[in-house]
Amino acid sequence: MRAFREAVEAGDLDAVEALLAEDVVFSSPVVFKPYPGKAITAAILRAVSQVFEDFRYERALTGADGRDHALVFRARVGDRELTGCDFLHVNEEGLIDEFTVMVRPLSGAQALAEAMGARFDRIVEDAEARSTGTGVSP
Repeated sequence: MRAFREAVEAGDLDAVEALLAEDVVFSSPVVFKPYPGKAITAAILRAVSQVFEDFRYERALTGADGRDHALVFRARVGDRELTGCDFLHVNEEGLIDEFTVMVRPLSGAQALAEAMGARFDRIVEDAEARSTGTGVSP
């Protein structure tokens, strides 16, 4: 998904959010229960953009029907290197309706879980502000 990759690489999180379907479901690499909805998914992606350092996509794969995409990335969380993949599915309107992230190794996943866990209250506040239209938390 070229538009998504370009938006992420440019740090344009508003453009990333615009590519999400309202009913998108985000599956985290470190939490069992998926997160449904555009507001929470956008808030998670904004937070992870602050957690990941030296983030870069290395490969993009597209399914035969053009609706399934895999974007392989590398990043760092503190002193932990990790490799991961964003698995995206787009709906008939071309918006992302499924977003699954996987990362390795375990030490990288643990560093990511710790860093995101420390921000989770703020992520929820951001999502609530987005979903109610009361503005985005700074």
